[in-house]
Formats: sequence, C-alpha cells, structure tokens
Amino acid sequence: MRTYDVLIIGAGPIGMACAIEAKNAGLSYVIVEKGALVNSLYNYPVFMTFFSTSQRLEIGDVPFVSINPKPNRNEAVEYYRRVAEKFSLNIHLFERVDKVSKGMDGKFMVETSKTSYDAKHVIIATGFYDIPLMMNIPGETFPKVTHYYKDPHLYAFQNVVVIGANNSAIDAALETYRKGAKVTLVIRRGEIGSYVKYWVRPDIENRIKEGEITAHFNSEVLSIDTNQVTIRTPEGEQTIDNDFVIAMTGYQPDFGMLKKLGVEMGDGTQPFYDPETMESNLPGLYLAGVVCGGMDTHKWFIENSRVHAEQIFAHIAAQS
Repeated sequence: MRTYDVLIIGAGPIGMACAIEAKNAGLSYVIVEKGALVNSLYNYPVFMTFFSTSQRLEIGDVPFVSINPKPNRNEAVEYYRRVAEKFSLNIHLFERVDKVSKGMDGKFMVETSKTSYDAKHVIIATGFYDIPLMMNIPGETFPKVTHYYKDPHLYAFQNVVVIGANNSAIDAALETYRKGAKVTLVIRRGEIGSYVKYWVRPDIENRIKEGEITAHFNSEVLSIDTNQVTIRTPEGEQTIDNDFVIAMTGYQPDFGMLKKLGVEMGDGTQPFYDPETMESNLPGLYLAGVVCGGMDTHKWFIENSRVHAEQIFAHIAAQS
C-alpha cells in the first residue's frame, strides 16, 4: 500500500487549495470526496449569486473571471472544475471515508468505501452542508418537504411555505414567488436575518410590504400535513393550504464523523484545533475551511479560510 504524505478529506475549494499547496511543496497527496467535485457548491440553488466577488473565491492563483460583479453558482462550479483540471489534482470522487486510525509508527490508516490508504498527515476539509438542522415536527419527513432548495420551476403555481430568515430562505421565497407560487415565509425571529445580501433585502422587504409574499415573524411551523401546514404565530395558530415546504433551517458539520476520526469536540459543537497551525488535538490531523466553525456556520467562508492551506503546510514544512 502506498503511503501518501497528505490525505485530504473533502474536494471543496479549501480541500483543493490544500492539494495545490501539497503539490507546490513536492508532497504526495490524495483527495477523497464522498460526492461530486465541490459537492456543497453543486448542491447550492442553481441561480444562487455569491456575496463575494470572484477574486475572493480564487485558489491556486488561478483567475476567476466572471461576467457579473458577483459570480453565480454555475460559474463557481465550472471555475473549480477548471482549477482541478489545470493542476491535474489527484481526486477520488464518490468515495466515503469510514475510519481514520493512527498506528504506532505515527502514520494514519484511512479506510474508505472503496479501499484503504496510509498517510503521514490527514486534513479534514469537509464543510458543513451535508446535514440539515431538523425541526423535529410531525410531517417533516413527507416527500413534499425539502431542506435543499435547487430550482424554482418545480414550485410554479403551488402553495409554498419557506422556513428561515437568511439568504437561502429569502432567495427561495423570492425565486418561487417569481415563478407564480403563493409564498408564505415563516421566521422565528422578529425580522429578516442580518446576513441577507444587501441587494436582496430591499426586494424581500418590498414584496412583504406589498402583500405579494406573506410573512409570519416570531412564528414557527408546528406540523405538516399532506395538504396543509399549521403555524404558531403571535396571533395564534393558523392552518394554511400547502403543496411544498422549503425548510432552510441551516446545516451543521458531521460531528459524528469528526468524533469518529478522533477530533475533540469541546462543548460538543466546536471542534478543537490550533488557530495558528490548524492542527487538531491529534498530531498530524488538521482541520481546514468552514468545518472549523462547528455550529457557527457564519464564521468561515471560502474567502477567509483559503489561508488555512498555507498555515497547514507551513506547519508540516517546519516539522520536516
């Protein structure tokens, strides 16, 4: 069995940035990804626009050229595919990591759904988009309920409930409304989320003001039935007709996997790592990207976590 200098779990932008750093350092590496290339971005809404400019999403000093002031999901997916192609990155897609253990020789053995690897160092760059935060209410598992919004066309001329206050929920509400859906927005707090993109906020506020989208603030969905949804509002419970529920309730990292890989979790929601080196409690095992934020999924993004790759490989080089 070949021993790699570095094994990277996750083929998102930060995992790819780590692979580029490994290649530039002359180290052998492999990326193992359970889904498609940049799997989280692939699962973003088809027409999503990033908050950041294309320049801030670049990795490997490869220019990200967009025809728009801010790039969209389709441009980003294609950009990262071209980066992988340019660097001929060694990526094994649709291969799930099942177990990571460390031997007496200090090397890691990584067992996957397809094979096993030996590695001197392991980097976890898995993101947080794979596990939605569930509401744990009756009817949440009905086929008409989704935690992953993709394309508004499906919801044309339907009664749609959108749950959430931030970008994903607001985008879904606006896009489905413009396809002819009758949209009801349900928000736990008393206002639209503070993270909503500044150019989107006036749009949703005006749609609510004009009565084109119904918004229930300080409210929550109590139950989902085949043709209806029951909502608790400040005015009391309301039951409305419903065809689809888009629950943009947020996501979390796979804490179970992190624990299984040996990462200490502190209070159970925040993985331990050294902010200078990105090394976890287990020597030689590093964290990179948004997974470092734990439940604080608004802390790390592509643009401010690209530097994690440089920090990790500076630490690896210092130990050589």
